[in-house]
Amino acid sequence: MPDSSSDHWDRSFSPTESGDYTSRGWYQSTADPSWKMIGDLDPATSAIDVGAGASVWIDEALDRGWSDLTVIDWSPVALGLSRTRLGARAQQVTWIEHDLLAWTPPRSYGLWHDRAVLHFLLDDDDRRRYASVLRSATHPGSVVVIGGFSPTGPDMCAGLPVRHQSIGDFKALFGTDFTIEQSFEQVHVRPDENTQDYLWVRAIRG
Repeated sequence: MPDSSSDHWDRSFSPTESGDYTSRGWYQSTADPSWKMIGDLDPATSAIDVGAGASVWIDEALDRGWSDLTVIDWSPVALGLSRTRLGARAQQVTWIEHDLLAWTPPRSYGLWHDRAVLHFLLDDDDRRRYASVLRSATHPGSVVVIGGFSPTGPDMCAGLPVRHQSIGDFKALFGTDFTIEQSFEQVHVRPDENTQDYLWVRAIRG
């Protein structure tokens, strides 16, 4: 079984005979579920997209007038795809190539957005480290939006095992520092028309 690593994700995002990254199971052409949870948050809010990969969320954030944007991912191939897609607009984004769990945030953000990291963290120690980085990267009033595979979601994604998320799992992750304000279940339709069940939460740091 392969491990989640920068090399693994470089290979996952690289074109193959079966297609490019837009044919992968996780791909979504729009980030509507994320925006449903972000709601009417002020576009002047500083935001970080963790495990951003080559997600179109960053494109849509720029389209919506967001101006203080950071993305972090440990795959240079994925980040390169996003930069190329954005063209000159890539200069408006702060790009960080780093392992999220080994990262020390240099500042805090008003929005933490994650559609791609949490469900790949199988070990409790990794989840605790994720929670530690989350706390270091946020401040009272920060909004956290996370989408993870629900209890009825797949057992594997991108050739890796995943960990299902329940509301109880999110509450354990957040502890007493964050309050879950909203949640909803999403059926993600993959490019091959199979489906994956997600559970989304929006929480606010107290």
